[in-house]
Amino acid sequence: MSAAEQIGDLRKKVEHHAHRYYVLDSPEISDTEYDRLFRELQDLEAANPDLADPNSPTARIGGPPVSGFKPHRHRVPMLSLDNALGVDELRAFDERVRKALGTTEPVEYFAELKFDGASISLTYIDGVLSTAATRGDGTTGEEVATNARTIRGVPLSLQQPLLGLIEARGEVVMFKDVFKALNEERLARGEQAFANPRNTAAGGLRQLDPTLTAKRKLTFFGYGVGAVELRGGQRRLADTQSGILARLRELGFSVHQGSRVVRGFDEMLAFVDEIHEARPHLPFGIDGVVIKVNDLDLQENLGFSARGPRWAVAYKYPAEQAFTRLNKIFVQVGRTGAVTPVADLESVYVGGATVTRATLHNYNEVLRKDVREGDIVIIQRAGDVIPEVVGPVLDRREGDLPIPVEPTHCPECETPLVRTSGEVALRCPNKNCPAQVQAKIRHFVGRRMMDIEGLGEKLITRLLEESYLTDLPSIYRLKDRRQELIELDRLGELSVDNLLAGIEASKTNSLDRFLFGLGIRFLGERGAQELARDLRTLDAIRHADYDTFLAVPDCGPRTASELQEWFEEPANMQMLDEFLALGVEPTEAAAPTSDLFAGQSIVFTGKLEKFTREFAEELVMNMGGKPAGSVSKSTSFVVAGPGAGTKLAKAEQLGVKVLTEDEFLDMLPEGSI
Repeated sequence: MSAAEQIGDLRKKVEHHAHRYYVLDSPEISDTEYDRLFRELQDLEAANPDLADPNSPTARIGGPPVSGFKPHRHRVPMLSLDNALGVDELRAFDERVRKALGTTEPVEYFAELKFDGASISLTYIDGVLSTAATRGDGTTGEEVATNARTIRGVPLSLQQPLLGLIEARGEVVMFKDVFKALNEERLARGEQAFANPRNTAAGGLRQLDPTLTAKRKLTFFGYGVGAVELRGGQRRLADTQSGILARLRELGFSVHQGSRVVRGFDEMLAFVDEIHEARPHLPFGIDGVVIKVNDLDLQENLGFSARGPRWAVAYKYPAEQAFTRLNKIFVQVGRTGAVTPVADLESVYVGGATVTRATLHNYNEVLRKDVREGDIVIIQRAGDVIPEVVGPVLDRREGDLPIPVEPTHCPECETPLVRTSGEVALRCPNKNCPAQVQAKIRHFVGRRMMDIEGLGEKLITRLLEESYLTDLPSIYRLKDRRQELIELDRLGELSVDNLLAGIEASKTNSLDRFLFGLGIRFLGERGAQELARDLRTLDAIRHADYDTFLAVPDCGPRTASELQEWFEEPANMQMLDEFLALGVEPTEAAAPTSDLFAGQSIVFTGKLEKFTREFAEELVMNMGGKPAGSVSKSTSFVVAGPGAGTKLAKAEQLGVKVLTEDEFLDMLPEGSI
């Protein structure tokens, strides 16, 4: 047998036994025998480097470090789910589904665990892992295939041949025992412990060195699919959500067996209660359950809202609580100057994370809750994310503890604090306050803003101390200090060059990211997108007035007033001029290719056979129109494909014009698709 044949045979054996052990929980050989096969394969591959294959099982132990992550656009977006925060909201979801489907009968749902990890999309071409990407903003993530190959439960090639392309979706998690052991090792080396399994899993997925990812011993659980483009025109793996998970398991993916089909609200609620009781005993973290309409045809009929699918909801369990001592109340100054009281706590593990600080929101809340330094307090993680102080345990208060006093001056710059009429929060009015500058820089470089890799909180603090950073534009002057940066403690030439390359690349980020990064009060991510799409250029936005801002979709009077005030401030205009002088040129929003659908609201429903819904909606926007998720009297027309249900019925009821796909295509200018 040739070396190539031996290696091929060993790869099949190793992958087979890994699948039996990690996916099926039914090993056929001992760990010792598996290790012997694995080592034999390693030795043969080392002796025959010309036969190297990135999809070999040995690739799971990691490979050479990569210089960064490339963006990856998902063929089908990884959308967020609406949350149900109680039984009433869960019941309301079931009622909405039944009403939309026009039935009073119980609906069949598929109930799944909501894993507390990092979402990932795995693309397979002709049965072989081709790319892997993080969720990112839902539309574009980061390519992490090298790291994904180290994760158990991610098949490097499918167990059954599939010709064509599929995107398998799932969650990367870290088991609780792995997390505990990892932290014990770090503490033994004198290193800081990781905060929680979720962040440790997400961080492991984004390591530049895949050998570090492999050391985190991460696990993947499949929960769905994105695009399916198989030869012969097949666009589905199954006709139900339960069928999709069964099919994923057949193909070699780890699929948790705790999910099941439930019928109607009562069975749905029984599953929620059952998992809530089992939650503390699960080997990994969850923060709720996901309920999906099981039938895929019904999912298509229900469609999507602006946020996500109408056929699914995430039921979030109540925040977990714990007791600990409040050592001190200190003041934190944010990027807008807002002064927030924060509780410094004795370390406590709550809701899956180690908490040492928690928000107290504002001083009115401090007095209302009667929280004092030295109190034993109740801590909860609101939405299982943000730690907050619920209140004190009064019968455990020791003596007459002093009532906290509201500060009068900024703790960072000593500027007298102010409170704007109608607002609860205190604010530092000094725009050059060091704390505000630091918070603004942290926000500006964030992943959903300018996304500058390597410029983390610790480095920002150090660069501010050295006066290398003084304001937002100074980020783009760091290139002139390359040698000085290299000589800073723990910074090497490669790290500095990667940082400077990331800063340079951010100069041409999209206009909406730049606007969001400026940290203008009341202007959120969605508002920045609408502003960029409507006014298109930074120059147009700079010279817009209140009425122009107010005319932007979803821009209310408060935001319009704040935008007008911000762009009339001379210091802000000087900052924008500095950005431009330094070569920061945000990419302008694309102009509509025509005004064919200007001012029109268009709804797509049913199964579209000539094009994807995403393509059709983008086409409408490029021609000046607005794709909508629901039918109303203001809808210009509806494009209905096979299987159109309630939206088609409502359009007919309201007298809204209904077109077939062919009739819609006939409206388009020649060469537009």
